[in-house]
Amino acid sequence: MKGLPMILAAIAIILTLLMAMMTSVAWVGMMIVVFGLYHTSQKRKGRKAFSSGLITIGILGFMIGGCAAPSDQMDQAATAKAEKEADQQAKAEKEKQAAEEKKAKEDQERLAEEKAAKEKAEAEKVEKQQELANTFGLEKVLISRVVDGDTVELKDGRKVRLIGVNTPESTTRTEEYGKEASNYTTKKLEGKTVWLQKDVSETDRYNRSLRLIWLEIPKDDMDEGEIRSKMFNADLVLNGYAEPSTYNPDVKYSDYFVKFAREAREKETGLWAYGENGTTKGDLDPKEEKKTSTAATPKSSSSTGTASTEEPAAAQEQEYYQNCTELRKVYPDGVPSDHPAYARKHDRDKDDWACER
Repeated sequence: MKGLPMILAAIAIILTLLMAMMTSVAWVGMMIVVFGLYHTSQKRKGRKAFSSGLITIGILGFMIGGCAAPSDQMDQAATAKAEKEADQQAKAEKEKQAAEEKKAKEDQERLAEEKAAKEKAEAEKVEKQQELANTFGLEKVLISRVVDGDTVELKDGRKVRLIGVNTPESTTRTEEYGKEASNYTTKKLEGKTVWLQKDVSETDRYNRSLRLIWLEIPKDDMDEGEIRSKMFNADLVLNGYAEPSTYNPDVKYSDYFVKFAREAREKETGLWAYGENGTTKGDLDPKEEKKTSTAATPKSSSSTGTASTEEPAAAQEQEYYQNCTELRKVYPDGVPSDHPAYARKHDRDKDDWACER
């Protein structure tokens, strides 16, 4: 039993060493145990020394240190883990932010490229459209006011009379379907940007510009599909708001207008619902009957050589022309009312002179 304190002391030292690896409290306990063992050995030699209770105190210190060590280590481990997780989270956030910034930059570059491509395409489209406009002699204008179904006023003050068509009157006098035609033109054109095209003539005798109106620039200005869908003059005829009315030399689209008018008449569309002759004058009006007149002219007698009126002169035949285009081929300046080619339907302004320029 005498060796028991030494054994206990050895065990305490070992345990203290183990605990010392974890906490400073264990180191203090170890020192107290060593100090207690030293005084115990001195006491056995008969020397004056402290009580061996120091060993007990040291063992208690080591036990306290041993209990505290796991808790401290756990706290340190938890702190280290939390710091590591925080670092990882911060790194992940940083990487996420970098990825988002990269994606935003890529999106911005993509949008910029798309915008540039779109602008380039638009510029090319505008350039191509302008080339077509130049090819067909089109002029871009803004219509400020509609006078009636076939006459408009531009922003620059010019008045434009539509070529090749005649809508029922709705201003100085009123014809059936005139107001409807005027309202239709107002709805389609007023305040709109359109393209004007000249045929041959610049103006009429009222100083109105003679033009065709395109709602859009055609790809081919002689293609029937393009004429039907994009030319307003044709639109009026197709929808029964105007009759074809041809005046030489502006005859580029006259055949199309006559064709479109026949289609509208067959369907009794618009002004054709009032009868097969429509409601105003145009190329589809029925032909006038030929008229004859006689004029007594002196004729020399074979026997006396004096004038005789016994035999009438050859009858002067009335000349008929379907429209002013045909008439002007023979009489470029038109004809007066006493001329055999004169017809009231060609004298639109009732001034006793037909088809004048």
